[in-house]
Amino acid sequence: MWNKLSTGIDKASNYFSDRKGLLPLVGLVLILVDQFLVIFFPELTVSVINLFLHLGLVIAILGFLIAAIL
Repeated sequence: MWNKLSTGIDKASNYFSDRKGLLPLVGLVLILVDQFLVIFFPELTVSVINLFLHLGLVIAILGFLIAAIL
């Protein structure tokens, strides 16, 4: 189990080392999707809409941290 986890982390590290701006860009897109959902589908529940906002923020922050490390 630990061997697979270690291999997966190593592969992800190699993938994101060449694409340092990918995770912040994905986070930004999720935040923009959240804003469009608020505008075009106001009948959606707040929890669905806030899911994209918070997920986008977490992915963007992790992307900046990973880019700084690599």
